Amino acid sequence: MGRLFGTDGVRGIANTELTADLAFKLGQAGAKVLTKANNNKRPKILVGKDTRISGDMLESALVAGFCSVGAVAVCVGVIPTPAVAYLTRKYEMDAGVVISASHNSVEFNGIKFFSGEGYKLSDELEAEIEEYILDGKSIGDLPEGKDVGKRIYRESALRDYVDYVKSTAKYRYDGLKIALDCANGASYECAKLAFKELGANTLLISNVPDGININDNCGSTHIENLQKFVVENKCDMGFAFDGDADRVLSVDENGELVDGDKCLVICAQYLKEQGKLNNNTVVATVMSNLGFFKALEKIGINYEQTQVGDRYVLKNMLENGHVIGGEQSGHVILLEHNTTGDGLVTALKMADVVKHTGKKLSELATVVKVLPQVLVNAKIKNEYKTTYMEDEVVAEEINKTSEMFKDNGRILIRPSGTEPLVRVMIEGEDIEEITACAQRVAKLLEERLG
Repeated sequence: MGRLFGTDGVRGIANTELTADLAFKLGQAGAKVLTKANNNKRPKILVGKDTRISGDMLESALVAGFCSVGAVAVCVGVIPTPAVAYLTRKYEMDAGVVISASHNSVEFNGIKFFSGEGYKLSDELEAEIEEYILDGKSIGDLPEGKDVGKRIYRESALRDYVDYVKSTAKYRYDGLKIALDCANGASYECAKLAFKELGANTLLISNVPDGININDNCGSTHIENLQKFVVENKCDMGFAFDGDADRVLSVDENGELVDGDKCLVICAQYLKEQGKLNNNTVVATVMSNLGFFKALEKIGINYEQTQVGDRYVLKNMLENGHVIGGEQSGHVILLEHNTTGDGLVTALKMADVVKHTGKKLSELATVVKVLPQVLVNAKIKNEYKTTYMEDEVVAEEINKTSEMFKDNGRILIRPSGTEPLVRVMIEGEDIEEITACAQRVAKLLEERLG
């Protein structure tokens, strides 16, 4: 990770960590770095945001930064992150930016850039932006008079995105009763429009944002609300988005969770039947459940694993020509349709599979038998986060545990990117056994390296 940029843009508590001053500087530097190849034309940058109250403040500062270096800010208001990625391409913008802290609570906000091709920025481009802000690299002469930038509004943006999302659906959903939990976030309008216009009997919860209730006991981080709602209202399925709608979790007609792992297998199998599964491969992170990998093996689909983070999944997909990948958390990338995780496109794809097969979502989800998973944090010194296997006692215990679960489970140890700890994750068939093992390994790590 960079010095300002984390795994998903610049993020922090709005007005104390992510200040208006920092947003202004990000606007200046981002415009400079991302519009270098605009052939002396006035660069245009698309700006979207989620529903949190600090979005107006940060948008104003960010836009001021763009305008101060001569760029045109094309503001599209409240809209999902994947909509910014899509519309940046559709409108032939030089760059796009979304103001959102995704699934985080209201006090947080974030700024995430997209290239003109709609992709999240590389580490190298983020580092170049950081040079202007942290290392004193000169912005250069600022424009005057007619060369100062301006802000314009694109009123059709939401409609354009909804129309595109609907075009990715192969079926109409007449006869299906579908519940949507919009997390009081960026999907509150477009998700409703897409499903209703495709014929679904659409029921909505957490779709009245007030600026402070985004992700507040709702959405994909609080799936229990949707689970209860689906059962009580006898829905065929439900979808819960996070605050910026780049991820989605599904709920079947019985109120059971269908997570990102199950979604990936269901969609991959459907793509394979359609002859659209390039390389017969799905890309996932090392944190996907072992049951996910076993399910793919059983139905004859290959997989590749990356480190945690959808940006690494996307990198692998682009480098190797794969078309589907994602994370257990509900980030699903369908490259046929968008350049980033798109919760609404994914939800429509799941509804398509239900329509295509005539099966209930619960039946489709049985393709994956999820193994119990336990995660225990071990607090150790920062300098040992990547070298813990150099301790012979620790290495022996980890190897012994790995051998124990080699046929029907696994152990995975992952250093935290922000805290002095490592996460000990064990999967297996017996929850009590894996819990005891994870606690034992974590305790040893703390005793030896804490």
